[in-house]
Amino acid sequence: MTEVHRTALEISFRHCDPAGIVFYPRYAEMINDVVEHWFKHGLGCDFATLHGPRAIAIPVVKLQIDFKNPGFLGETLEAGLVVSRLGTSSLSLDITMRGQGAAQATDLKLVANLTVVFVDMGGKKAIEIPADLRAALERYRSDERYELARTP
Repeated sequence: MTEVHRTALEISFRHCDPAGIVFYPRYAEMINDVVEHWFKHGLGCDFATLHGPRAIAIPVVKLQIDFKNPGFLGETLEAGLVVSRLGTSSLSLDITMRGQGAAQATDLKLVANLTVVFVDMGGKKAIEIPADLRAALERYRSDERYELARTP
C-alpha cells in the first residue's frame, strides 16, 4: 500500500491578501515547503544535505495547480503527498491540501502535480536518482493519479 506523507501548514498573515484569503502564488511556496518537509522527514535527506555535501538540486520543471476552494487566514491545512511517476532522473508528485481533519470534498483547497529533476549542481546536468533516495521514494509511489483528491 502507498504511504502518504502528511504535514500540517498554518495559513499566516504573510500568505494572504487584504481580504484574508490565500494569495495564489503563496500556494507555490507552501507546495515547496511540503516537498522540503517530505525530503527531511519522509526520505531522510534534508535540503541542507542534498544541496550541500551531495551537491544535488531538484528544480521544478512542471507545476500544475488546480484550485478547489479558498484558504483563509488562521486555517490549518493538511497536505498529503504521493509519488505519481518515478523516472530515471525525474519524478512527479501529487499534492493535496485540505482543511485539517476535514473529510468533506468542499474542504479540499487544491490539487497539485509537479515534476522535479535531479541535477548535479556542479555540471548542471540531469543525473540518475541516487539509489538510496530511489528506495525511499518507492514507499510513496502510487499508480493512481490524484488519489488523495478523491479520498479524505
